[in-house]
Order: sequence, then structure tokens, then C-alpha cells
Amino acid sequence: MSARLVACVLALLATGSLGAQAKPSPARDDTNKKVDSTAAPQLVREVYSYEGGGRDPFMSLLRSGDIRPLLSDLRLVGVYYDGRYPARSVAVLRDVTNNKVYRVKPGNIIGRLKATTIRPREVVFTVQEFGFERQESLQLAKQEVTP
Repeated sequence: MSARLVACVLALLATGSLGAQAKPSPARDDTNKKVDSTAAPQLVREVYSYEGGGRDPFMSLLRSGDIRPLLSDLRLVGVYYDGRYPARSVAVLRDVTNNKVYRVKPGNIIGRLKATTIRPREVVFTVQEFGFERQESLQLAKQEVTP
């Protein structure tokens, strides 16, 4: 016999004897009775419920069909415009449905709205709906001057 064949036979014999040694003994409880190993396993699932404020982050947006806030629900309350660095400008918006306040900078996203540009008296949003984008703007209400 060749040396290679002898090595294979020895390897098989070694694994066979190890396999015989590694057989687990049947599980026994304190009274030395055999435990039923054919019992159906119990499945335990972890359940999570969200009770925080706002939208449930685990609920599908496709199922609800409602991505808030809508542009029609927002009012522009104030603009803090930085003429030197327009990227540092901040617009303050209020949702009229729940009085939530949003502070946005250029590039921030709220729902389907992305703040594109902030000007001294208006904010330009890019609205993403049904795969299309359009530009909409919110302007500060004109202040009435009393004589």
C-alpha cells in the first residue's frame, strides 16, 4: 500500500474513534430519569412597540401613504439670514397641524421637503413626490406698517 492510502486509513480510524467518544449521554434530571427530548421546542419572539412622539419609525411609509409635514401645513415664522455665509442661514418653520417647530438649514430634509435655498424673506424647497421633483417656496408674511 502506498503511504498516502495508509495516511487516509489512519485518519478515518482516528475520526471514527473520536466520534464514538464524543457521543453525548442522554440528558438526565435530578431524579435520574430521562428527559423527553422529543418535546416540541418553544419559539420566543422579541416584540417591540413604539410609544414615542411623532411618527413610528418602524411603520412603513408606503402603507401609511402620508409623509408629514406637507408644504401646505408649514408656515415660515422667521429667517436668520447670514449674508456672508448663506449656508449658515436658518429658517424657522411651524407646522400648523400640531404646532411643531422645525429649524432648517440649506440641504436639510423634512419628510418629502428638502430646503434648497434660504433667502432673507423666503425658503425654497425641492418637493419629491411620486418620483418627480418640483420647486416650491414659502415666504414670510408681509408686516403691516401703522402710520
